[in-house]
Amino acid sequence: MKKLQLLLLVAAALSAAGKPASKAVGANKLLLISFDGFRWDYDQDVETPNLDQLVLDGVKAKYITPPMLTMTSPSHFTTITGRWVEDHEVVHNMMYDSKTNQKVSHKKTLTRSEWWDNGVLPLWITAQNQGLKTASFHFPGGGANYSGQAVNRVLVEEFDHPDDNETEWRQNVDTVLRWFSEEDFHLVTLYYGEPDNVGHAKGPDTEDRKKIIRQIDRTIGYLREAIDRHSLTDSLNVIITSDHGMTTVKKRPQVEEIILNKYLNLIKLASFEILDYGGFGILTPRPGKEQEVFDSLSKAPNLTVYHKDQMPESFHLGKSERLPPIVVVADLGFNLNSRFIVYVNKGDHGYHNGEMDMKTIFRAFGPDFRRNFVSEPFDSVHIYPLMCKLLQIHPAPHNGSMRVTEPLLLPSGEHNGSMRVTEPLLLPSGGSQLTAPVSVTLLLLVIFTVL
Repeated sequence: MKKLQLLLLVAAALSAAGKPASKAVGANKLLLISFDGFRWDYDQDVETPNLDQLVLDGVKAKYITPPMLTMTSPSHFTTITGRWVEDHEVVHNMMYDSKTNQKVSHKKTLTRSEWWDNGVLPLWITAQNQGLKTASFHFPGGGANYSGQAVNRVLVEEFDHPDDNETEWRQNVDTVLRWFSEEDFHLVTLYYGEPDNVGHAKGPDTEDRKKIIRQIDRTIGYLREAIDRHSLTDSLNVIITSDHGMTTVKKRPQVEEIILNKYLNLIKLASFEILDYGGFGILTPRPGKEQEVFDSLSKAPNLTVYHKDQMPESFHLGKSERLPPIVVVADLGFNLNSRFIVYVNKGDHGYHNGEMDMKTIFRAFGPDFRRNFVSEPFDSVHIYPLMCKLLQIHPAPHNGSMRVTEPLLLPSGEHNGSMRVTEPLLLPSGGSQLTAPVSVTLLLLVIFTVL
């Protein structure tokens, strides 16, 4: 009889673990801010007193490695899902269909659910399913529906939205803080399009870029003041990060720019292409022409061409069903021009995520974070489980590990509220990670010991 009672107890515990959790009690709120294109070292040649103060009052990573693809939408979706690009399948800023040659611009893609909703749930939806209120303010992916569910509150960036209006930046800060203080939102993601736009238009090594970093620093100072004004200092954690870095584009006469049509007849050999988009390109060869396309592109200088299924495992791209068979990655600073040199950007990204110019920032502060702590670099995929722990929710399957970011947090008992520990259960290499409450695992050990 005793054994039967114990087995029933185990069954009840496992059943509860599989159900959506009720709203976390005692969890602090979370604001995730992304400054697009903020390279890891942008604050090192500019006076940034507010960012410097964040290091004293919170935590900093030496740098963050974005996923391979170092583009806005793929990288942001890795942050908000904790999944590699080959798993979440947002493989480009542009929605496309290689079979029909359909291509949709980046801004229009932001509201196309069929591009974002691929069976992977972003943090907004996972949190909502566990009783929390969430919002997205211009954050990539926030404007889509996932399995029929929408984010509780969404503002999507308009096509012609100006990215550098400092007054509007402050208004946006006040808006999201009111959502926390007056409407009891638990998670808000806030996106700014700078310094990416300035980096593209003027280049990363210019006075214009330094000017926008000073503006970002002033905005961080305003954020700190506004948090105190809204009485959120003791209940709001803030993470500030980005999606990728930026590098100076190499142009004639300093270098021989890449024109791919010199090495293969694109019309004759390719049925679909996205080129002329910085340092990353994709092609679908015509039937029977894949090897010819590969061999021809391999003769071009300053780039590396891959068969999709032969890309390095570290790219975490090879399993993607959306990517075409041929992937081209330019050397740092080179653009992939298809037929003519039409690219005007002075700075760009999309290059190998191992390049230091592609690395980005991580800062965090709030009641659950340590103070005056600098961590070693880590991949952006690990931000997701950290956010789940801060919100005290069960993560969806993900590729990150809480072990990487645990040192950023105050030791147990030194922060507000109690944090329920959830650690990843590792699947075989290449698989995802699942999480389970430690209490269930301990219960099983006790039961089997008794039996």
